[in-house]
Amino acid sequence: MKKVILAVLALSVLGAVTACGTEKKESAGKEDKIIKVASQAPPMTDVVKVAAEVAKEDGWEIELVQVNDNVAYNDMVSGKEADASFAQHEPFMMKYNEEKRTNLVAIQPIYDAKVGFYSKDYQSVDELPENSKIALPSDVSNEGRALAILQEQGLIKLKEGVGVNGTTKDIIENPKKFDFLSVDLLNLAEAYSEPGVSLVYNYPTYISKIGLTPSDALFLEKNIDGRFSIQLVAREDNKESEKIKALKKAMTSDKVKEFLEGEHSETLVVSF
Repeated sequence: MKKVILAVLALSVLGAVTACGTEKKESAGKEDKIIKVASQAPPMTDVVKVAAEVAKEDGWEIELVQVNDNVAYNDMVSGKEADASFAQHEPFMMKYNEEKRTNLVAIQPIYDAKVGFYSKDYQSVDELPENSKIALPSDVSNEGRALAILQEQGLIKLKEGVGVNGTTKDIIENPKKFDFLSVDLLNLAEAYSEPGVSLVYNYPTYISKIGLTPSDALFLEKNIDGRFSIQLVAREDNKESEKIKALKKAMTSDKVKEFLEGEHSETLVVSF
């Protein structure tokens, strides 16, 4: 009798273990089809949502993880809390890699934002007063781009050869003696209304907070520089994975392109 009871118990345990193992395998299989993408603000978050609809047709689930700043999405990808991010251009990513000693890689450019300078009080470059303030982004990659645009307009002159990699220290001519303010990218829109600020650099995503679009800019970047395309970003160790391949396919789909051109043509240019 004891042997029979023991045999029944053994089979019960074996059955439970087998069932548990099956559940784990099924769970693992399901998780393998989930692609976590960290992003920060529209239209980037909207693009991820549209791509999710496309990926679903191929059996993939794209999960948007929305963050509140321009560091968290990189931290999540480098820390393997997310598979990829969609929120930045390659120079910004490379600066993060340099500072954090990480190995993020640009996978695919998706669009180029129409960036430029906005002014609350002035309607032309000639009207900009001497000794007024110009608000620039505080991160090096965006600061260099902003300065290059000011040089395009003849407002400053940079050291020869610095291109979009300059800083305010590289300004060799400043005829109107502008005072340059270093402001976090997320706070630049607020500088628009500050007294004495004649120009504010910004992206459509952030300047939209105060109801402005690129059509309201005093001037925009004359020629699109592909190095600043908003990119799909992953890690060196997962860039060739099936998840990233599926994500890239969805992000460069006709549906995403039609969404960007149909809903956001005023603020960006599609890069694929």
